[in-house]
Amino acid sequence: MKNLEALIKTVERLRAPGGCPWDREQTHASICKCLVEETAEFIETVDLNEDAHMCEELGDLLLQVLMHAQIAKERGAFTLEDVAAYINDKMIRRHPHVFGNVKAETSDAVLVNWDKIKAKEKNLSSKKPSSEIFKDLPKTLNNILKADAVWKTVVKKELDPAPVVDKAAISQAAGTISGEEAGKKLFEIIAACRQAKIDPDEALRQYSRKVCDACEKNHGK
Repeated sequence: MKNLEALIKTVERLRAPGGCPWDREQTHASICKCLVEETAEFIETVDLNEDAHMCEELGDLLLQVLMHAQIAKERGAFTLEDVAAYINDKMIRRHPHVFGNVKAETSDAVLVNWDKIKAKEKNLSSKKPSSEIFKDLPKTLNNILKADAVWKTVVKKELDPAPVVDKAAISQAAGTISGEEAGKKLFEIIAACRQAKIDPDEALRQYSRKVCDACEKNHGK
């Protein structure tokens, strides 16, 4: 584990006073895009079955985990040790057929047990329940597809997202815009965000959340 300990110290040094200006400026939100990009690059190495590049990209992914853990540590929220303890406890808890007395001799049986344990954990969790209005939105969608799904729900359920969104203005624009023009506008907005040093994906995610919050407020959720 010597190399892992060295990497942890490297990340700490980068974030410390006198470290790297760029690394010190980063927040959880600002590096989410990096995590998405590194994940995509790792998946590509798996598709190509390139072990050397896979190792490299796993290192980049590990760096993202360490950066988030270090940022959280500086905030007094949690540490890398907490992250490791949480996932280790979770894996042991969800594999009673390995670490306990439960029998599961097939993958299907393992998944059945996993789902039962997960459901029990969710029932005992003190987390805020998800919105009833948008509960059916797939959590794994990228932010463009999620925004599309949010608007689909707004229209389908006849929700009021005011004052965040003007439904009439959107309906009017929809009657005249073409696919090429829409692509052009999207590209221009993304390019403008790039020049303004704004993460367009994060900006869209946050605004989609505002639309959901507005609908929940207006409809008493």
